[in-house]
Amino acid sequence: MVMLYIDSYLARIAYNGPRAPTAETLRSLHRAHMLTVPFENLDISRKREIICDEHSILRKVVEQKRGGFCYELNGAFAALLRELGFRVTMLSARVARQDGGFGAEFDHLTLRVDLEEPWLADVGFGDSFQEPLRLKVDLEQPQGSRRFRLIEEGGVRFMEMAEPGADWIRQYAFTLAPHCLQDFSAMCRYHQTSPQSSFTQNKICSRATPDGRVTLADNKLIITKKGERQDSVLSDEDWKSALKKYFDIVL
Repeated sequence: MVMLYIDSYLARIAYNGPRAPTAETLRSLHRAHMLTVPFENLDISRKREIICDEHSILRKVVEQKRGGFCYELNGAFAALLRELGFRVTMLSARVARQDGGFGAEFDHLTLRVDLEEPWLADVGFGDSFQEPLRLKVDLEQPQGSRRFRLIEEGGVRFMEMAEPGADWIRQYAFTLAPHCLQDFSAMCRYHQTSPQSSFTQNKICSRATPDGRVTLADNKLIITKKGERQDSVLSDEDWKSALKKYFDIVL
């Protein structure tokens, strides 16, 4: 990553705070990223290939002001953190399925960031934790109305989330084995091409807001504000207008 990208990237996520590699900086950068860069798979339906290449990812997220899915968002965020002096390790995660199982290895890319203590950072899992989690098992970590925790079974760690008044639900499983971006290439291709992948079946663009979330899911606009949800069905033209209005994206 070239030095030129730092100022451009920080402007992209509307961040003008401290840059020293500290836990507070990490929290602030993570939250800023979640509030500005959408989780989206719009290139897949347009048959535009996504590759696990740092330069291509940074160009899309920073210069083109687009979003992406986990390989792109966490790939880009890892590059930014490293350039700012953070120690970052890419981790392979397997996303929980509705049948109780988990996806294949490299199904999801998440990040370990080592400071005085290790952290789990993830700006590419959609509607999830907005600030990094301490990479410590059996520690309940509340964020807003939700609770998060990491548990460990047989050398595998599980990230779990609980909504208010609800039981814990496993989100993904991961180990601490280090990987590089290219290790995720095969699964990145799978999620763009396989009819079994949710990314080829549905079109989504979504980002957090200070008091909720805004999402375009296929032809539906979903706005959640302070726990209240409003759904609207959109025409093709209205969908394009909403994409520009809420995400500043013009395809």
